[in-house]
Amino acid sequence: MNKKISLHSSSGPVKKTGSVEFQIYHLTNQVIKLTSHLKQHSKDYSSQRGLWKMLGKRKRLLVYLSKNDINCYENLINKLGIRGLKIR
Repeated sequence: MNKKISLHSSSGPVKKTGSVEFQIYHLTNQVIKLTSHLKQHSKDYSSQRGLWKMLGKRKRLLVYLSKNDINCYENLINKLGIRGLKIR
């Protein structure tokens, strides 16, 4: 059950690894990988903590992206298939 998401498109240029979009994409792939690991090893608490830290970092990056470039944020959310941020 290795579900990998691709960020590269044939029409656009390759994203730089330091960009916010790529960091969110990379964290999403790591979250998917770690989630499948935790389904088999449910008592691996150090991996759970790592997952929580990754989710927190991804959330902070999503907040930053939503404040600075809402169109890019919406495109990325749709492309990755993740939930958007809660509106307060």
